[in-house]
Amino acid sequence: MVYRPLFFITGLVLSKMAVFMYFPMALAFYQDSLGGVEFLSAIAITHIASFIFIFLGGEKQRSRLGVREMFLLTTGVWVLASLFAALPFVFIEHISYSDAFFETMSGITTTGSTVLHGLDNMHPSILLWRSILQWLGGVGFIVMGVAILPFLNVGGMRLFQTESSDWSDKAESKTRRVAMDILIVYLFLSICCFIGYLLSGMSSFDALNHAMTTISTGGYSTSDGSMGNFSQGAHWNAILFMFLGGLPFLLFIRAINRRNALLLLKDAQIQGFIKLVVFCTFCLTLHLTYSGQFGWLDAIRLSLFNVMSVVTTTGFGLDDFISWGDFSVMIFFGLLFAGACSGSTTGGIKIFRFQIAFSLLKRQLMLLMHPHGIFPQKYNNRVVSDDILRSLIAFVLAYVATILVASLLLTLCGSSAMTSLTAAITAVSNVGPGLVSEIGPAGNFAHFSDLSKWILSLCMLMGRLEILTVVVMLTRHFWRR
Repeated sequence: MVYRPLFFITGLVLSKMAVFMYFPMALAFYQDSLGGVEFLSAIAITHIASFIFIFLGGEKQRSRLGVREMFLLTTGVWVLASLFAALPFVFIEHISYSDAFFETMSGITTTGSTVLHGLDNMHPSILLWRSILQWLGGVGFIVMGVAILPFLNVGGMRLFQTESSDWSDKAESKTRRVAMDILIVYLFLSICCFIGYLLSGMSSFDALNHAMTTISTGGYSTSDGSMGNFSQGAHWNAILFMFLGGLPFLLFIRAINRRNALLLLKDAQIQGFIKLVVFCTFCLTLHLTYSGQFGWLDAIRLSLFNVMSVVTTTGFGLDDFISWGDFSVMIFFGLLFAGACSGSTTGGIKIFRFQIAFSLLKRQLMLLMHPHGIFPQKYNNRVVSDDILRSLIAFVLAYVATILVASLLLTLCGSSAMTSLTAAITAVSNVGPGLVSEIGPAGNFAHFSDLSKWILSLCMLMGRLEILTVVVMLTRHFWRR
């Protein structure tokens, strides 16, 4: 295995992480508030570490990374970035490193779970840093999902393979161009979201932070009350941009290049995503209205907001949907697994995997009636090969197994069975809030033990990297020469 290019690339990533720390540091010095010196210390430590990694890597290598190196790099970069990005939380909030790492991993994986409270009175610099982590994690995952995961054939992602995910010399320039196009679209949507929040009555600071955590479908807020502390206009703005954050960004680029917005509506994955949101919102609206909990307009707004928040794995809080009754809880339990579209900022299993699974079920039923029939399986007019099906099935099995193992470990750490199960699901799915009061929309994860937080941090990482990317490194064959 070639390690020097891995050190070099990791050093570059850490240097960029240090650069983004300058923004909250500048805010702290500008406002003459706590955080400036602490961020400066974190910047110095991160820069030193990045220089060491770059030195170990030597000059920029032109050798192409193999599959094993790509697996190691993908996981290693996210872990090391989180290790150093956690330093400001320790220096400023004076929390344990376990809490700081949990908060950072939750941010950079755009999960949105938190151990912090008193956000309304927290130092602006640390609030901005939390939002920056989610914004960086969102765009980082889009690029990874477009260029790396299809190349590694993780969880059926090869179905979305493009020239940018071939990793050949010929495709290198195209990879960079696609990454730049994604960044431009991401920036444009972030700016539009920011303007929308300003028009809804938010302050510029709140609008900036929520714009970054909305388009990244992360869910961090500047208030303990989350979106409940802001106007209904802000709620509708959040709904729109959570939806846009849950769409495949490559399709945005194609629609822009061809000047045809209808391309988005022709995609099978987007169609399935819209149908799921509409169906769940309709069911919840009827339930909330006829149970007498809310009027029609409030029921529609609250149902749509929370469905969009959970299915896009954003995790913004707006009313405690756990108190809506068992029917609502069961709907949200199913949505915890769903996720939105592949190639977006969201977590979860993703819509396309459910669609292929139902297509496979339909094909099997047809074969039972017509054993000698030929029923080719396609998705979005592309043939679904047996290789993709095997990868998809392995992903789902690993996904369920990860949740079960994590739940068992959390119970050994002292959590109740239901709390452990819902915490594991929300961590692996990168949703944020769970379905019990302690960790629901009105709770947080501060009461978990340090060991539990490390377990959940690993679950968040595995969920963000599509499970198999991490699991494959636990096998003996991965480390053999």
